[in-house]
Amino acid sequence: MRDIVALQTRSNPDATALVDAATDASWTFRELDDEIEETAGRLAACGVQRGDRVAVLMANRPAFVRLVFACSRLGAVLVPLNARLAPPELEAQVERVGPALVVCEDDTAAVARDLPVPAVSVDATEGVEQFGARTPESFERAELSWTDTRAVMFTSGTTGDPKAVRLTYGNFAASAVASAFRLGVLPGDSWLCPLSLYHMGGLSVVLRSALYGTTAVLARGFDAESVRTALADYDCTGVSLVPTMLSRLLDAGGVPDSLRFALVGGAPTPPELVERALDAGVPVCPTFGMTETTSQVATLHASEARERPNSAGRPLLGTDVTVVGEDGEVLPAGETGELVVSGPTVTPGYLSEDANTAKFCEHGLRTGDVGYMDSAGYLYVGGRQTDQIVTGGENVHPEEVADVLRAHPGVADAAVVGLADEEWGERVAALVVPNGEGPSRDALRAFCDERLAGYKRPRTIAFADELPRTASGTVDREAVRTRLGDEN
Repeated sequence: MRDIVALQTRSNPDATALVDAATDASWTFRELDDEIEETAGRLAACGVQRGDRVAVLMANRPAFVRLVFACSRLGAVLVPLNARLAPPELEAQVERVGPALVVCEDDTAAVARDLPVPAVSVDATEGVEQFGARTPESFERAELSWTDTRAVMFTSGTTGDPKAVRLTYGNFAASAVASAFRLGVLPGDSWLCPLSLYHMGGLSVVLRSALYGTTAVLARGFDAESVRTALADYDCTGVSLVPTMLSRLLDAGGVPDSLRFALVGGAPTPPELVERALDAGVPVCPTFGMTETTSQVATLHASEARERPNSAGRPLLGTDVTVVGEDGEVLPAGETGELVVSGPTVTPGYLSEDANTAKFCEHGLRTGDVGYMDSAGYLYVGGRQTDQIVTGGENVHPEEVADVLRAHPGVADAAVVGLADEEWGERVAALVVPNGEGPSRDALRAFCDERLAGYKRPRTIAFADELPRTASGTVDREAVRTRLGDEN
C-alpha cells in the first residue's frame, strides 16, 4: 500500500494540500511531502521504528499534520492525546499505550516532562529536547497493509473508563470513501477543520483531504469570527463542527455561499438548530458517528434535512446498523433499541480484550446509543443507554467526575448528572454530600481543576444532607437533576 501524500505528490504535486488559517501559510503536496520526509527522518533519529507508538500532545498546528503522515511513512502508530486532559488523566493513557516517544509543544511541555516516556518539543522549550535539533536519519519507507494499525485513539466510551481504540489503514480508507459517496468530492474542495486533531472528527478531515487530493484548512481551535473569516478567505466548501459551534456561527452571521456541506456531529443536533441553519442558508448535514467507527456511521444530506430535521440520515456505504432489544433480538423498523454497527469502518478491537468482550456481539459493535430505523432506512438516535454526558461534543462519564469529588476529604458522597444547556447541549452538574462542615464550591472547583480536564469539571454544584435514592437504594438521577436545576 502506498503513502497517500507521496501518491498525490506524483499525480497532483502543485495542488494545495494544507493551509494554516492562523498564519495564511500553505503547502502544496510536493512541499508537504518534503517536510513529512524530514519529520520522519527526525522521528527515526529519536529511535522510532516500525510498530512503535508515537504520542502527540499538542493543539492544531501544521507540525501535528506532518507528524500524522510521518508516522505512517515510518510504519509507526499515531497516538493523538487530548491536550485538554489533566496530568493524571494523561499519565494513565500513556501508561496504557506505552509510546516510544511523546511529541509536545510549549503549551504542553510541562505535562510532557512528567510523563514516563521520552519527550521532544516542536518548539524551543526549556527542559525538553527540541525535535528540530535532531538531524534526520535515513530510513526505509514502511510497506504497509490495510490491516496494519494506523492510529490508536482514546474514547470516553460508555463505562467511564477511556478505551484505546485500534484503527487500521483500511478503516480510514473505507470511512473516506463512504463519506465521499454521501457528501461528494470536487477537485477544488477545501475542508475547514476547527475540531481538534486529537479527536476523530478533526483527524478525519486531514486524512480524507490527502486521500482525495483536496485542501485541508487548519484552524487553531474555534472562534466564530475567525472561522467565518477562514471559510470566506479560502473559499471553503466543507466544514466539520459540533452543534455548539454551529449555533455560534449562526449567531455571528452565518457562512459564505461557497459552502457545500457543514458536517455536524459529536453530539445530537437539535432539530430546531437544523431548521435554523437551513433558514440561514447553511447546508447542514447532521451525522452520527464514533471513534470506534472511524467517524461517520450515518449522515443526513442537507437536501433531506428540511424533511427530517431530527434524523441522522441513512447509514453510509458499507455500514450496517442493527437495532437490538434487551435480550439481543433484532427489532423491526420503528422500534427503539440499542444501535449495533458493522462494516469496514469498525475498529478491529480495543487494546484491552475485556473491552472487546463487552462491546462486540454477533451483529457487530454495540454503541451504547439507543434509537430506531424507520421503514425508509433513516436512523433516529434517541440518547444513550448510560448516563454519559455530552458537553460541547465532548463525552463525560458521571462516575469519573463523582469519583474525583469523593476523593476530597470533605466529601462523603456525590452524584453527577448532565443538565440541559443552551450553549453546550449539556453541562456537568454535581450534588455533593459534605463530610462534616465540608468544602466550599470554590474549594471543590480548585480540587477538580487539578484532576479533571476543563470540560469534565462541574459547572453547577449544590449541597445536600443526603442523595435522593430510589426504593432499591440506587441514586435517583431524575431527583438529582431536579435539585440541581433549582440552582440555575
